[in-house]
Amino acid sequence: MHASELVACRVTRLERDERVVDASVTHTFGDRAEPSDALWVPGTGVVRCEGVVGAEEQHAASVPPGPRRPRRVRSHVVAERITGGRARNHSFGWARATPWRGHEDVAHLVLGERVPTDASVVATCLGALQRAGYCSVVTSALAPADSLPFVDAGFEVRERLHLLEHDLQDPPALPAAPRARRAWRTDRASVLDLDRLAFDRFWRLEEHGLREALHATPAVRFRVGDFGSPREGAAAYAITGRAGRRGYLQRVAVHPDGRRRGWGSVLVADGLRWLRRHDVRRALVNTQWTNEGALALYESCGFRRLPVGLCVLDRRL
Repeated sequence: MHASELVACRVTRLERDERVVDASVTHTFGDRAEPSDALWVPGTGVVRCEGVVGAEEQHAASVPPGPRRPRRVRSHVVAERITGGRARNHSFGWARATPWRGHEDVAHLVLGERVPTDASVVATCLGALQRAGYCSVVTSALAPADSLPFVDAGFEVRERLHLLEHDLQDPPALPAAPRARRAWRTDRASVLDLDRLAFDRFWRLEEHGLREALHATPAVRFRVGDFGSPREGAAAYAITGRAGRRGYLQRVAVHPDGRRRGWGSVLVADGLRWLRRHDVRRALVNTQWTNEGALALYESCGFRRLPVGLCVLDRRL
């Protein structure tokens, strides 16, 4: 999903477990069709692993009519936030880079709406990241056409992802049990513990990554399933986002001890039905190429595989 600017939509009534961003805030970057980064989660706009992030609509500011100037990709750093002795967070004209999920020597390059068309633009970005002390770079999930300048700049495929779509014409029924609930801030530590068990090291979230997933779209639904009570920790959780008429199943995770109890079906159905209630017309999710269990779950809930998948690229600096 090519991530466009994410602008909060005005709503007349909010559900208790829904967050809507202030309409004056513009989110320039998100995970490409992919999660934003973002269930990660990337080309049309999707998130990593089990996540999808991006945007469908672009709300332009009021400007007098007139011919549009062609957009230019800027290869130089236009802004930096300094933390300590070196800049760790970079903003380029076409992407932003932050440390990858707790790995201070790995940069996560999240593409915005525009993509570079030449390997030299990518090379300039890599030089800035190397000077900042990074040793390697990993991209957000990219569509094949968007990956070409990166391949020319020496990137290789780290992960291949399936991209799946649901038209929301007939969302799955919500099973009577088990029951998910609204997630609270106090659930975050338990959710992160679960995430470490559910995903391999490359895909795991840490606190900053969870925060980004929850703010990747203008509206988000964050649900948790308990083993018995909240004190016993999370058995499963899901993050679903929406932007305009497009929705994203950004993250779905089930504790190893909570599998085969119906949590996956409950959380997917809950997210899809929430999107349908808000008149979303299309839901997207991606998952790893080899994750047959996730593919079976999504397809049983009405998702269909799209013919073109996504890929996450990386390279050493």
